[in-house]
Amino acid sequence: MKIESLGRHILAEFYNCNQEIINDHNLIERYLIDAAKKANATVVESCFHMFNPWGVSGVVVIQESHLTIHTWPELGYASVDLYTCGDEVNPWIAFEYLKEKLQAEKTETIEVPRGMVDKIKRFTKEEYTDVKYKVGI
Repeated sequence: MKIESLGRHILAEFYNCNQEIINDHNLIERYLIDAAKKANATVVESCFHMFNPWGVSGVVVIQESHLTIHTWPELGYASVDLYTCGDEVNPWIAFEYLKEKLQAEKTETIEVPRGMVDKIKRFTKEEYTDVKYKVGI
């Protein structure tokens, strides 16, 4: 069954990552920007923060939504959200790129459809018209 939605949201867990990589503020920012571009997204801006003594949090805002990360280098762990809208961007390409770059030994993911069109039609108070960004999942 095909579910019509506005976006795709991948929640990803990365385990046993390279601790030096996931504690490098500049490298993490570059990898998330590259992941967005490889997935065919349009990068709008990015904001990253280095915690003391370790850990990085950041967001890459893309025209089609966002990619976020928070790392725990002391545990070799990173949590990542890859939220994209439209048919042109593939968040799974970004996931695979980050899995390789973070050198994760194990990953877990779940994909959540966002903006399910049938619910929008049912709950909106506005007259529903066809939406430009539709994704079939």
